[in-house]
Amino acid sequence: MSQPKKRVAVVFGGRSSEHAISCVTAGSVLKAIDRTAYDVVPIGIATDGRWVLESGDPETLQITGPDKLPEVDGGRAAVTLARDAHATDLVVHEPSQPPQTLGEVDVVFPVLHGPWGEDGTIQGMLEMAGVRYVGAGVLASAVSMDKAYMKVVLAAAGLPVMRSITVTAREWYRDPDGITHRIGELGYPVFVKPARGGSSIGISKAHHAGELADAVEEAHRHDPKALIEVAAEGAREIECGVLQALDGTPETSLPAEIRITGDHEFYDFAAKYLPEEHTELDVPANLPDDVATSLRDLAARAFEAVGCEGLARVDFFVFPDGSLVVNEINTMPGFTPLSMFPRMWAATGLDYPALVDRLITLALNRSTGLR
Repeated sequence: MSQPKKRVAVVFGGRSSEHAISCVTAGSVLKAIDRTAYDVVPIGIATDGRWVLESGDPETLQITGPDKLPEVDGGRAAVTLARDAHATDLVVHEPSQPPQTLGEVDVVFPVLHGPWGEDGTIQGMLEMAGVRYVGAGVLASAVSMDKAYMKVVLAAAGLPVMRSITVTAREWYRDPDGITHRIGELGYPVFVKPARGGSSIGISKAHHAGELADAVEEAHRHDPKALIEVAAEGAREIECGVLQALDGTPETSLPAEIRITGDHEFYDFAAKYLPEEHTELDVPANLPDDVATSLRDLAARAFEAVGCEGLARVDFFVFPDGSLVVNEINTMPGFTPLSMFPRMWAATGLDYPALVDRLITLALNRSTGLR
């Protein structure tokens, strides 16, 4: 008799400002998963936190314009994870109908971006339920999501990071002049960003003190904790993918470069995701061999410094003299076939379906709990 297929629950959407990007990622993953090997269940998390059984139609999970972003349909049948002594089952609840059990979940693929998903929260829930899942664990997810703490951990491991300060909404309210003075000591221009955000949502570039207040307030609109960071003027933005081997060793992809075109001063939301051509991508990046080697080594070191598992994308600034600075780590990077992480791995020899399968296999071979 043939072995039953493993059941993969693809969880997407979520309560963060990156809800739509998560939906786009999920559409690509759902399309790529090998249905002959896996039984796939699409689970959406609506913006109000409601878990529902989604259709899983990839065509509905696309960005078609600035005002046409995909969204989880919160009116669909609710889904819960029900834990008993032997397994964790998916249970569907529809109005006026008895609960329907879909069967045991073998692994969850949480393609969630931002808070309440990429920050260790859903990872903690899955650990409590004893369900295997793709990607980093609780601590690595939380540290990587919080850019301020990520810098502390990376610096303690001897990795180079940009100078910055952290400002909470309460601190800004109490002493805006004092904080403005501290930021001035960093030197302008600076980037002001939500400390626990992503997809460049809420990020502003302040060229001088007169632009600072609006930038801080915009960041605080998305997160009460803002990170103010020295701008890496003259640097190139280079990314590198990290993927674990089955023995746990971090492997690195060929690096890739993002070059911004048009009216975009930095890699903002529109440049990343909207259909117009705002960026040029070089995969692989045109780097001297020694710089590329050093960058890949630093990517693996950053991955291990924060205790990542499964996958991560490590973003760098490369300065004209060849020096490197780690910008940030993404434990669940953009994951459409056109996103940098899959493209880097395709250039390295691992295509998109194989990459998805590798991540599921890694998760199935990993236990929950302390490891």
